[in-house]
Amino acid sequence: MHKPIMMTLPWPPSVNHYWLQRGTARFIGPKGKAFRVAVAEECAALGITAIEGRIAMHVALWPPDKRRRDVDNLLKALLDACEHAGCYADDNQIDELHIVRHDVRRGGQCVVVILPISKPLGETP
Repeated sequence: MHKPIMMTLPWPPSVNHYWLQRGTARFIGPKGKAFRVAVAEECAALGITAIEGRIAMHVALWPPDKRRRDVDNLLKALLDACEHAGCYADDNQIDELHIVRHDVRRGGQCVVVILPISKPLGETP
């Protein structure tokens, strides 16, 4: 079985800054691209290889300031960047997703742990 992945990442852009639109064309904006690069660089530095099969993902968030934010708006950029960086083949592998927001940390931070699982939590044998 694949060992868990643990990485410390910058604060992810919200979905409002990840995807941009010009006319009918939708594309990943500069903040989204920069975040993808940061995640890919961290994965490469850690020598991460893709987990196959079902996974659980634990996300701890430390916002950069006290502005109101919906944590679900941060997930699209984070999940897509982890997929793009090769943590897993497709984010449809995620059966469990846990998110915890902590107190403000200067600059913001995101810690991600990805674990292989044999079955979703609560599933009967």
